[in-house]
Amino acid sequence: MPTSSANNSAESGEGASTLYAYKASLIGSAHQFELTDAGLSWRIAGRSGVWPYRDISAVRLSYRPVSMQSRRFRADIENANGGRFAILSTTWQTATLMAPQDHGYRAFIEELHRRMKAAGSKAVLTGGLGPVTYAAALAVLAVLAVAMIGLLLRALFTGEFIAVLFLIGFAVLFAWQIGGFVGRNRPRSYSFDHLPDKLLP
Repeated sequence: MPTSSANNSAESGEGASTLYAYKASLIGSAHQFELTDAGLSWRIAGRSGVWPYRDISAVRLSYRPVSMQSRRFRADIENANGGRFAILSTTWQTATLMAPQDHGYRAFIEELHRRMKAAGSKAVLTGGLGPVTYAAALAVLAVLAVAMIGLLLRALFTGEFIAVLFLIGFAVLFAWQIGGFVGRNRPRSYSFDHLPDKLLP
């Protein structure tokens, strides 16, 4: 049976909780998360636990599109003991369908930050790719851009106008897809009160 994000909870107040679940693959059970008064409760692959909000040491938000789902976001969460897991904004439903859960994911991530702040968390909050990975991505893009310009000039000088149109179309598509990924994933720090909107659905 398809898994969808659980409805977000409950009215605020004593005992209120927020639920979220997604399937990372067709095989296996859903990854389940709940924001409780005690902390972030999780159940993944038969294991479970509760991380007090003050013990969460880092949160990284990023934009991670894949071939079957262009609107896919990810939150990597770590605790003080070195544990880590990822929360994705999409869920597998069938062999050919990866469904977005935009509303449930965003509500869960926002509520997680609110509760962490209320608990006095000192977690490191970052967005996008790591600086080294981002620099490498920019270097690869620069090399590809130079190669593309070279091919375009060659096609113009030899009068191969069909090739020119193909290269222009490819460049536009490439800039739209890859440029969006790089732009959204610029390394940044953020605060509990100002989550990066480009890294949330």
